[in-house]
Amino acid sequence: MGNPEYVYASTNNLDSAHRVAIPPPQPFVKSLKNMLKETFFPDDPLRQFKNQPPRRKLILGLQYLFPILEWGPRYTFKFFKADLIAGITIASLAIPQGISYAKLANLPPILGLYSSFVPPLVYAIMGSSRDLAVGTVAVGSLLTGSMLSNAVNANDNPKLYLHLAFTSTFFAGLLQAALGIFRLGFIVDFLSHATIVGFMGGAATVVCLQQLKGILGLDHFTRATDVISVMRSVFTQTHQWRWESAVLGCCFLFYLLLARYFSKKMPKLFWISAMAPLTSVILGSILVYLTHAERHGVAVIGNLKKGINPASIMDLQFGSQYLTTTIKTGMVTGIIGLAEGIAVGRSFAMYKNYQIDGNKEMIAFGMMNIVGSCTSCYLTAGPFSRSAVNFNAGCKTAVSNIVMAFAVMITLLFLTPLFHYTPLVVLSSIIIAAMLGLIDYEAAIHLWHIDKFDFVVCMSAYIGVVFGNIEIGLLMAVGLSVLRVLLFVARPRTLVLGNIPNSKIYRNVDQYPNTNNVPGVLILEIDAPIYFANSSYLRERISRWIDDEEDKLKSLGETSLQYVILDMSAVGNIDTSGISMLDEVEKITERRGLKLVLANPGAEVMKKMNKSKFLEKIGQEWIFLTVGEAVGTCNYMLHTCKPKLAADESNV
Repeated sequence: MGNPEYVYASTNNLDSAHRVAIPPPQPFVKSLKNMLKETFFPDDPLRQFKNQPPRRKLILGLQYLFPILEWGPRYTFKFFKADLIAGITIASLAIPQGISYAKLANLPPILGLYSSFVPPLVYAIMGSSRDLAVGTVAVGSLLTGSMLSNAVNANDNPKLYLHLAFTSTFFAGLLQAALGIFRLGFIVDFLSHATIVGFMGGAATVVCLQQLKGILGLDHFTRATDVISVMRSVFTQTHQWRWESAVLGCCFLFYLLLARYFSKKMPKLFWISAMAPLTSVILGSILVYLTHAERHGVAVIGNLKKGINPASIMDLQFGSQYLTTTIKTGMVTGIIGLAEGIAVGRSFAMYKNYQIDGNKEMIAFGMMNIVGSCTSCYLTAGPFSRSAVNFNAGCKTAVSNIVMAFAVMITLLFLTPLFHYTPLVVLSSIIIAAMLGLIDYEAAIHLWHIDKFDFVVCMSAYIGVVFGNIEIGLLMAVGLSVLRVLLFVARPRTLVLGNIPNSKIYRNVDQYPNTNNVPGVLILEIDAPIYFANSSYLRERISRWIDDEEDKLKSLGETSLQYVILDMSAVGNIDTSGISMLDEVEKITERRGLKLVLANPGAEVMKKMNKSKFLEKIGQEWIFLTVGEAVGTCNYMLHTCKPKLAADESNV
């Protein structure tokens, strides 16, 4: 729709308006430095080193790498009493859980105890969380077991399988430390909350299903993790179910769930739930010993080797044909371990009103897994259940991890023979009880109410893990999360703005239905940076908004459209494709007899529009600080200018 050519009168209104400033040019090196700083050092970790003498810088550097040097000198006996109680409490949970999770990874049970000894000591020195309790995790154990089992059968070649587990742990630690050192922690953020809820819930479901082998006393079981294969394996062996094992497992599972219920109802009795796994192990061992249940189909752990961790640095397999498998396993388990551990650490830090450094945590996690891989440990992280017990027990510092490690050391040196008669069905019950707490259906319902797409991401992760395998579920969830990020970038929102009555405020007409349209003016807000990925979409969408507005005005017989104002407050940056898009939009509006007006472009946008000569083309007098100023000028021009055609006719 065309309009007559207008002659715009020279007005004081245009001259008196505040101009949008063009930022002064900066050297390229300085701009690059600022960009890198904002990308990799948003928390400015080097700030504390400014204006400090060399000796003080050395001390601060050591304290940054080893936080224990910072809080250690202020440590008091009062803190030690609290940490001693918390450490003993989490040790009572760590010992049975460690043995259970090692079985989940198809590793010897003793490795679960090894992994609860050395890594907590490393974390206590390098970690920044006061509440995180370090140890083996169920999901990491399941991932290790399922991914390595695809390459090597743990029963056929246990030695090679063990060495591959150490090697994958080394690569997990290497990845974690590298992410922290190179400040790449934002990569972990691609595992969104919805992804973690669905993935953890699916992994917990798979773990529970896998424990049917122990509960039913089956000797042979599928290595697949999907629900169909597990159910087929269970129901094709009904003749081998052992009722003794099933009854024992159900009784202990009921006891564990009952203990957790009472602890949730009465938080001061948290120790009941914390002590329940160890109590189950003790009672189960006594029961088997007295009744000789091992002779009636109830499988037991058997002999556990006494002594602390042997060195395993020479067992790392860097030149074997399975190197790709170990790297892949290490990367997946390392990322999952980081995501869970940092999320747990941050949540408890929030309760106590202190902050943890995500990149320092990554370095600490990486070092404890690298050291662990050299001392017969497999993947360790910060499990939620153990950390929650540590928090509720009143821990003050990471010394609780040291106390736990020494308790495990005493167990390794003197108490391992006592676990000989521990029934495997009790370990299965402990795992199921722990995993049921990870199936957070309330969070899934919350996602449904808040954001349907996040719910789809959550359920895709859950379904992928339960009906496919863990890798499929993780890939589906991460893929959908990345797709959503790309959609946010490639399909940004464009909104029509209207004037809120009796004000100079302009807001989205869908959010504020009582807003008034400005006659002859279309106001659009672009709600994202303009890049090559969305420039074509924005050009087409702006053209469609103009078509829709002109059709609406024509049908209503109102004042024809004269001005298109683009509110660029939310456009933080723009690239060359974005500049070309604005140039094309300006040509489109000019062909239609319309004037393009810009409101509140940011510093980066102004700088690039100036360098590209777009400001000269559009005219800097048509760029305003606010939408209100732009609308005021457009209104002024609409009411004062005269069509050139009409002026010519009057002269004839």
